[in-house]
Amino acid sequence: MRTIPVGAVGSYTLTVTVEHLASRFKDPLLPPVFATPMMILAIENAALAAIKPYLEAGESAVGTRVDVRHLAATPVGQSVTAWAEVTAVSGRRIEFKVRAEDESEEIGTGTHERVLIDVRKFGERLNAKAQGTAT
Repeated sequence: MRTIPVGAVGSYTLTVTVEHLASRFKDPLLPPVFATPMMILAIENAALAAIKPYLEAGESAVGTRVDVRHLAATPVGQSVTAWAEVTAVSGRRIEFKVRAEDESEEIGTGTHERVLIDVRKFGERLNAKAQGTAT
């Protein structure tokens, strides 16, 4: 891993479709609004974009903590952009300040944490767990 600088920023944008709605995941009676898990997906992708230029071949990062507030509803058709800024790096642990906006206003804010992984070793541990041989 190369040094990940505090202040590194990434973003991720999507257009809200019916596949992103709260009514698809929860109660079908909910109004057609952007789901919180989809906002978290955008935030996690923004965080990964912030650090991707600093990763070596075979490295990635997995989310380990999300603490966000979903502040406002977003209708189908609007664009949502999430931003993540690195606020701290401690060994393999990376902390981010995150936020999301739709075309009208800020819709989310909070913090996120990711941990760097060696993709091959991670896959080996996951495979062992799936086979019941994990230690």
